[in-house]
Amino acid sequence: MKHRSSCFPFVLLFILAVGLLAAILFMPVLAEQSYGPPNSYLNTWQRFNYSVSLLWNAGNLTVPRDPNGAEQIFVIETGESVFTISTHLQAADLIREASIFRVYLVWKGLDTSVQAGNYKLSPAMTAIEIAHALQDATPSEVVFGVLPGWRIEEIAAVLPTSGLKITPETFLSVARSPSTPLDFWPAGVSAEGFLFPGTYSLPRNTTTDQFVSVLLQGFASHLTPEISDGIARQGLSLYQGVILASIVQREAIQEDEQPVIASVFLNRIAIGMKLDSDPTVQYALGYNAAQGTWWTNPLSLEDLQVQSPYNTYLYPGFPPTPISNPGSSALQAVANPAQTAYYYFRARCDGSGYHAFAETLEQQMQNACP
Repeated sequence: MKHRSSCFPFVLLFILAVGLLAAILFMPVLAEQSYGPPNSYLNTWQRFNYSVSLLWNAGNLTVPRDPNGAEQIFVIETGESVFTISTHLQAADLIREASIFRVYLVWKGLDTSVQAGNYKLSPAMTAIEIAHALQDATPSEVVFGVLPGWRIEEIAAVLPTSGLKITPETFLSVARSPSTPLDFWPAGVSAEGFLFPGTYSLPRNTTTDQFVSVLLQGFASHLTPEISDGIARQGLSLYQGVILASIVQREAIQEDEQPVIASVFLNRIAIGMKLDSDPTVQYALGYNAAQGTWWTNPLSLEDLQVQSPYNTYLYPGFPPTPISNPGSSALQAVANPAQTAYYYFRARCDGSGYHAFAETLEQQMQNACP
């Protein structure tokens, strides 16, 4: 009896060891049946450890956080860690448990391939679905931005990297002869000036006609009665107002100067003075290959002699069309200009982007940089 009793602990240890070995071998098999094969880089102990966590927390992975939850935008910044991403997902109520979400990512080998980008995610998705969604930053919709003061060629230039299936050539063709022009601009002119600056969320399969239409509708939606009435009070047609706003947009580096710059041009118009605007000459010159820009700077004396109806140093009145696509602030500046006696302005010498204004040519000359 004494001999059998002394053997019992060894038998028990043997049974426990066999059971543990069986668990180590069997638990990963169960986990693989539910979640697919594990990452080949995991060692035996890691497979067992992760498989236990996966099986014990199955509900946190396979049951949505909220079956009726609304879709939301989730942003992953470049360089964000999986720990931070999973923590943010839990804080946004998109997943139930950040730690088990990370375990699944490691089990599947997805932790090293999460991509930065903007995602449309929903609490109605399971954590597993979200984990796989984060492997593809290519959204169903594209965010496209147009900066104030861009000309149509600059919009065209960013299309190849935008994610939209629109070529620069087809865009320029449609923009220069839109099928649905707004009803207040002359027939036969391009959409220049009316492709409203802003950020647009567009389906990836947006057609060229649809794209141009969206930008035109952006303009129409921002053309308030206040702006229309204000432009009319300046004695301008709406089309002339947009032309002037496009010039103000290019002249003003600092937005808060736009109403003052608008007043200068309106004062010139009132006395029949030429507009004498550098951006109109830049528009006439077109692309400067040496500088890699559509806006040649500085302009030479030879540039100021370019023969073009857009050269307001040579030709009085307005250029034939807008020279850029102005934003709301430039349109507002033309509709509600500052009340000044200025006829001249030039860049300050301090590099601030602001201008020195003058009532007379003599004062303008005095404002020249040393």
